Amino acid sequence: MGQRTTPPSFDAAVFMITETRQRLSVFPLGGAILFPRSMLPLHIFEPRYRALVSDSLARDRRIAMIQPRVDGLVPELYSVGCVGRIAQVEALDDGRFNIVLEGIARFRTLKELSTTTPFRQIEAEFGSFDDESDEPLPHILRADFEREGKRFCKARGIMVNWEALAEMDDEAVINGSAQVAPFDIASKQALLEAPTLTERADLLIQLLRFYREQGDGEEKVTLQ
Repeated sequence: MGQRTTPPSFDAAVFMITETRQRLSVFPLGGAILFPRSMLPLHIFEPRYRALVSDSLARDRRIAMIQPRVDGLVPELYSVGCVGRIAQVEALDDGRFNIVLEGIARFRTLKELSTTTPFRQIEAEFGSFDDESDEPLPHILRADFEREGKRFCKARGIMVNWEALAEMDDEAVINGSAQVAPFDIASKQALLEAPTLTERADLLIQLLRFYREQGDGEEKVTLQ
């Protein structure tokens, strides 16, 4: 059995971005995007990323999520990602980790740094995005998303608890849907880089419609 730990209650002031440029340790993972105030569960098993988690826990509990453009041993990375804080961690007996990241802020990569660590590090800047909580969506846009989302899920055989989603706020619904949607890496990156929640919701609606019309998905997924 592993040991599960949760840090003391999150004090945003401790983790707020106080410098425009910062050095970040990155976890490149295709299809995995993180937004400020959203959660991302991860199972960490590769030795280099075990080292990344151990280093993060010993320092500031931060990990920067970013997507690779292509697969490979040292793939080129997209320029935009999101730094998160390890909100929960379960250290397994064999050295693996189960963690949950809580998004803090999006960043733009300035350059990759030379390092002796097994994981990659970058210099990033945080001035490109306003990641304060967005205004609520226009009612018509929220309705458009729900209508197109239901059509997409019906076409793909995806079971969704729409009553539960109706109780969630706009940011949680749109960003959460962007995280779990079965889109390609480039589409998910476009959602991550959308400047505002309204623009992200509009793009998400377009992508749901596009992927539904492709009609080539067979996966069965259940979203809670």
